[in-house]
Amino acid sequence: MSNREAATAQAEILTKAGHITYFAGGCVRDKLLGLKPKDFDLATSATPKDVLKLFPGSNQVGAHFGVVITKYAGHHIEIATFRTDGSYADGRRPDSVTFSTPEEDAHRRDFTINGLFEHPETGEIIDHVNGLADIRDRVLRAIGTPSHRFQEDALRLLRAVRFATTLDFPIETSTLTALRENSHLLHKISPERIRDEFSKIITSRNRRRGIELLVDTGLIQHVIPEVIALIGCEQPPEWHPEGDVYTHTCIMLEMLEDDASLELCLATLLHDIAKPPTQTFDEESNRIRFNGHDTLGAEMTEEILSRLKYPNAVIRDAAHMVSRHMQFMNVQQMRKARLKRFMSVPTFEQEMELHRVDCASSNGFTDNYVFLHEKAEEFAAEPLIPPAWISGKDLIQCGLTPGPGFKEILDEIQTEQLEGRITSREEALAYLKKLL
Repeated sequence: MSNREAATAQAEILTKAGHITYFAGGCVRDKLLGLKPKDFDLATSATPKDVLKLFPGSNQVGAHFGVVITKYAGHHIEIATFRTDGSYADGRRPDSVTFSTPEEDAHRRDFTINGLFEHPETGEIIDHVNGLADIRDRVLRAIGTPSHRFQEDALRLLRAVRFATTLDFPIETSTLTALRENSHLLHKISPERIRDEFSKIITSRNRRRGIELLVDTGLIQHVIPEVIALIGCEQPPEWHPEGDVYTHTCIMLEMLEDDASLELCLATLLHDIAKPPTQTFDEESNRIRFNGHDTLGAEMTEEILSRLKYPNAVIRDAAHMVSRHMQFMNVQQMRKARLKRFMSVPTFEQEMELHRVDCASSNGFTDNYVFLHEKAEEFAAEPLIPPAWISGKDLIQCGLTPGPGFKEILDEIQTEQLEGRITSREEALAYLKKLL
């Protein structure tokens, strides 16, 4: 049974019990846009008490707000009672709710495209907010007075940018004006909720527009304020004819593949985040320089993503990519052992994509990218880092005491192995004896 079938079955049970019940929100919107809905939520005249009576054992966590989570045929279905909201003292959740009618419920929602209902059996669309017209015209519009909607729940500020980005909808003028006027309210929202919305924006295929909207509305100040300094940060025109660091970064984001990972998208956005604080002008060469921006950039990336409460694995990979993005210019001069180590890290394929868009958005050089592809084919016959011929146990058997010097010895022998000068354990043991 599909998620829709499970929700339809529950709607039928509610309807037979005498309760008006509709599909609501995102599933209606997505169906009308030709997209595959992820979840099917129900809105009903049944109170939480009624819902719990019909579906014993359901989750009552949201019952205070008229929301019950039921489980049916292995699917979790959100069933919400038609309601109107009281005041929003914390700028996030209503202090109280009053159970109401479908029309009143539609008018308390955020955007017209999310305020539609669908009859589960007939497919009839119930439109109290003129959402059908906005879906037809592909425009994002707040329901009622835009400022009121954003002041009720400041997370809607980011949701507006997210929907405009993922659906590629322009934002209606008064809604956009209200976004700018109320951007400061985002400080009321927790880092975790900001992170979740921002992740959807940055991983969208339309991610460049998402970042530009965040900057244009002032919301970026409450997400990643460090991005603002990229605007107007000049670069050497011979290497970056496209313009300042912000323009360069935006072009890179646009060039990424549609399915780029979250870590790669974050690394692309932040790869030059340290250029403003490291910018100097070398009078002798008459050039702008950004010495050490990769190292400082990795530190800033860790700080920024930690502030947004990203998982440690995401922070680690994104920061690692930022720390190494300047090393690609030296790959053709690397010894075989160092090159193999460079190519063996788990993030290498993503770093290749970062390097590709970094060059394509600026100087257009492809020499290092092509070189690495050729080397990948050349090295493909065996693991980049094969099992070592020598271990610490061998060093102990030779009479050495474990300590920091072990790694230096093992690394040197591994280097000889990677260079192809040691091809067996016997040769490795002979080389070890020579070292000792």
